[in-house]
Amino acid sequence: MGDSLITVVAIFLAAILMFIFPLMSLAERTDDISSLAVQTATTEFVDNVRTTGKMTLEDYEGYLSDISSTGNSFDVEILLQELDENPGKKTTQAEATKIGENLYYNFYTTQVEEELYSKGRITLKEGDLITVTARNTNLTISQMLRNFFYTIAGNDSYTIAGQHSGAVTVNGSTSER
Repeated sequence: MGDSLITVVAIFLAAILMFIFPLMSLAERTDDISSLAVQTATTEFVDNVRTTGKMTLEDYEGYLSDISSTGNSFDVEILLQELDENPGKKTTQAEATKIGENLYYNFYTTQVEEELYSKGRITLKEGDLITVTARNTNLTISQMLRNFFYTIAGNDSYTIAGQHSGAVTVNGSTSER
């Protein structure tokens, strides 16, 4: 009886070592690759907006398509901060400088998407700020295995994410917005 119990435990441990841990390693590697792809796509999207001064519906849908190609679903958050410069001027002998504060007006994901779907583009100007964050909303195989073995990852956690932000460096065409 004792030998058969040890044999069963040994077979169970061997199965875990031979199958479960390599599966966990492969699943985590897949999440790492997906995370890198999402970070790269997010960086390219934000840098394109920053250097062109405009966000088009085609660019946004292309970005969503790129991150969805990882096989995961994502929650994308966009924050556009539009610079509203105070037009007051202070003039001294040879120098004209602006006085007052520069204010930023925030536009969030739903407002950005509404304008993109209605007008097809958003035109930005130099000094505006953009922040894009993408987080996975589905449960990956890696998360399921960690939940089963470690019970450390909850339903609200994410493993695949990308974030990038920056200031717009050029004025987009002023025909809209």
